[in-house]
Order: sequence, then C-alpha cells, then structure tokens
Amino acid sequence: MQTKVVKFGGSSLADAAQFRKAAAIIKAEPERRYVVASAPGKRFSDDIKVTDMLYDCFDLASKKENIDEAFAKIEARYNGIIADLGLDFSLDKEFRKIRMAIEHHAGQDYVASRGEYLNSMILAKFLGFTFVDAESGIFFHSNGTFDDKQTYKALSALLEDVEYAVIPGFYGSMPNGTIKTFSRGGSDVTGAIVARAVHASIYENWTDVSGMLMADPRLVENPKVIEEITYRELRELAYMGATVMHEEAIFPVREACIPINIRNTNSPADPGTMIVPKSDRPVPTVITGVAGRKGFSSITIEKDRMNTEVGFGRKVLGVLEDFGVSFEHTPTGIDTMSVVVSTSSITDCKEALIGRIFRDANADSVTIDDNMALIAIVGRGMVSNKGTAGRAFTAIANRNINIRMIDQGSGENNIIVGVDEDDYTAALQAIYGAFVGEA
Repeated sequence: MQTKVVKFGGSSLADAAQFRKAAAIIKAEPERRYVVASAPGKRFSDDIKVTDMLYDCFDLASKKENIDEAFAKIEARYNGIIADLGLDFSLDKEFRKIRMAIEHHAGQDYVASRGEYLNSMILAKFLGFTFVDAESGIFFHSNGTFDDKQTYKALSALLEDVEYAVIPGFYGSMPNGTIKTFSRGGSDVTGAIVARAVHASIYENWTDVSGMLMADPRLVENPKVIEEITYRELRELAYMGATVMHEEAIFPVREACIPINIRNTNSPADPGTMIVPKSDRPVPTVITGVAGRKGFSSITIEKDRMNTEVGFGRKVLGVLEDFGVSFEHTPTGIDTMSVVVSTSSITDCKEALIGRIFRDANADSVTIDDNMALIAIVGRGMVSNKGTAGRAFTAIANRNINIRMIDQGSGENNIIVGVDEDDYTAALQAIYGAFVGEA
C-alpha cells in the first residue's frame, strides 16, 4: 500500500465543522496514514488564531500580568471543538500543565507550540489514530538548525510500527530537551519532514485555496490555478512570496523526489496544484506564473573600462558583505554595474556604503535609486517559446510603463523586470494579461 502524508493548515482545523471535513478527506483513502496538524486558525475574518492567543499569554506572563482571561479563551476554544465533535475527551490535565509552564516563564517556543500539540491530540482522538508527539522524532542542533540526520533516522523508527498517526506540526526538540519551533508556517515543514521519513508516495498539503495561483488575487481578478509546477519554478515564485506553503517545506521532499499536492479542504474534489521534481507537460500559457515584491534599491557603479579590470565585481560585492548586505541581482554593462538590494538592508548605511564603494573600487560614480519593484516571470515553457520576453515587454510598454531593469536567469525559465513601485500593479497585470488574458 502506498503511503500518503497529509497536512492540514490552521483554517482547515479552525473548528469542529472543519475537523469533520478533514476527517472525511483522511478516511476517504486508506493510504492517508500520517496526518500533520496545525493549531486552530481563524474561523472568520476578525477571529484570532490560537497561536497568537498563546503568544499573548506569553507576553502577559513576561510582564508579570494576570493570564486568567487570556488563557480561559484558549481553553474555551478547544473545549468548544471537543464538545461540538461529541468526544468523551478532556484536555484539563494538559491545560493545567501548560498554564503552569507559562506562569513559570516557559520559553516562547514551548508556549507557541502548544497550539499544534493540543489540536493534534483532539484530531487523533476523533480519527482513532495514534498521537505521536513531534518532540520525540524531530530534532534540532544546539545552534537551532534542523538536525536532518537524527530526525529522519528517529522519525522513521518511531513511525515504522504505527499504521495511522497524527503528528503536531511546527516544532521539535533541542538536544537539552527544550521545545524549538520552526518559523511561522512551520507545519508545512513538519509535513515534508514526515513525508520523507516514511518514504511517502505523495505529500498532500490541505489548505483553504484550490492550489497555487498564477498571480496574486489581490492584484489580478480571478487568476488561474497552476495545475502543475516544478520545484524549480516554485522556488522562483516563492522568492517573490507567491506560495501557499512554507518555502522551506520544499527541500525535504525535493531531495527525496516526493511530489506535493496543494488541495482545498473546503473543495476536496478540486485537483489543486501538483508540485513535481520535473515535468515534460506542456504549459498552455507559456508562463507558469508571475509574482513580485516592492522595496528594492539599485546601486549603480560606473567606471571607465570596468570590463578590463580583474576583480572589480569582487571588490563591490566585498563591500556589501562587510556591511552585511545580501544582493538580489547584478545586471551589468561594459562600464557599469548595478547591484539590486533590499531597501531596508541599506537604509541606515547608504552614505557609508557609497563611500566605501568609491574607495575600494575606485569608481567614477556611485548612485542609489530607491522605490523599485521586481516582477518575476517564471515558466519552463519559456525556453521553447520564441518571443516570450517580447510579449512581456510589449505589454508593459503598452501601459506606458518604463522598465528600470531586466535580468534573465541562466536557466532561461525566469525573467526579472524592475519597475517603479507606483507602476508595480499595472505592470504585473499587463504581463498576466499578455499570456493569460486581460486582468
């Protein structure tokens, strides 16, 4: 029998109704053996996620303030789910333990992780599955980085004799036994880790959307769902923030060539998006997706005969390294070099940075231009389709938008375009419209 690992996000486990949807999905296929659960998310727009409620309790305790009211709301949230599901089950013992830990100034990671911990206990009871605590099988090094070797060995052994299990997402344990969390969205990472540990045939990530979209729905009306995307394409789009799952969740399953299926808990019949190691499937729209971000600056360095000077680029990038600034792109000309960086990374050191580049690189001029947005046009279909760049640039020009920067990746599956931040939305809509239809 094949093994599927399924992860349900916070919106998919926000209340008893969502629990029932998740349970129906899990029970529909016996291959869905290992379930990774998030903490309860928002039930409505003005609701508060349980993880945020736990953070509030932590903050109150840190200030030596009373947590009675705040913690009572957390208890009520879980007890409401238990009652609505009709379970003969109590978390009172766990509540007392967690409350005592908070009042005795337990670490923030421990406090935050209890949302997943408690929700997973309820889900395991509701499904009749075994509850397996993540702290017993997911480990971190003493410096806080993920310990993949120990984790995969221990987790594989831990789950080997467990036919069906629920594992809390978001956390593991440090060498000293304390709880350590992944960054926000870390339940996606846990799901990928479990999938690799049990050699899953597929990792299903259930959320509240029917897959990844070709563009930001806040900017483009009803963008199409991406039916299939490669890990490489996903990485390019995720760099610009266009993903429905945690970016770090890609790597455990990518290394094991395990596909990911993004599915919608509220619309389980939708096929969602398949994320695969590689694909020969034609891309009907040429591009797989378009995404972007604001908040970039371009550092432009000019020097006569720059191209003949060995080590010039190293000197410039060495200055950025000394200032702790990472670069995004480096488009160049014969006598010019531009380095695109995050504006926030140079806000407090612009003048010093310019001075050092002048001195170390002996530049003729150094200027910094802010307020730039970057747009990534991504797709494996771009390689075999002539005129892809022309279509994109023509669409932008037809909106009377000036392009400040162009950078094409060596793999030819992405083109980065820089425009003024004020033109960002119109440019993104123009590109989407050129390949898919008017936005």
